Amino acid sequence: MSDLVRVSLSIEKPLFERLEKLVADSEYRSRSEYVRDLIRSRLVEQEWSSGRTLLGTISLIYDHHARGLSDRLIHQQHHFAGTVLATTHVHLDENLCAEMIMVRGRGKDIKALADRLRREKGVLHAKLATGTTGKDLL
Repeated sequence: MSDLVRVSLSIEKPLFERLEKLVADSEYRSRSEYVRDLIRSRLVEQEWSSGRTLLGTISLIYDHHARGLSDRLIHQQHHFAGTVLATTHVHLDENLCAEMIMVRGRGKDIKALADRLRREKGVLHAKLATGTTGKDLL
């Protein structure tokens, strides 16, 4: 880990009290680690508006009985062959499936894939979890 620097800041008492509650509710061991994670989260958000290589996960819930849906989902993933790293498929019940697709690439390409998958008829829920390669968080 890099050298630690102590920082002092001023915030209004009600805001500080809310921070303390957030830290306590989240079960972080310290306020410092909680604030470090807030900063890292904001840095990841900023990365998604850059042209850098990023990581993400697209989660889908869909009705596998929807006509041709499985083939269309696979087709969309093949269209983004350099972006899709891995896919995990889970049978939730006799009708529903979940799929988690790990992706790497430029933010706009990952978002384009997530949007295409989301628009497929029979997809009940689609969510993109944005991530980072971590290179700029150290």
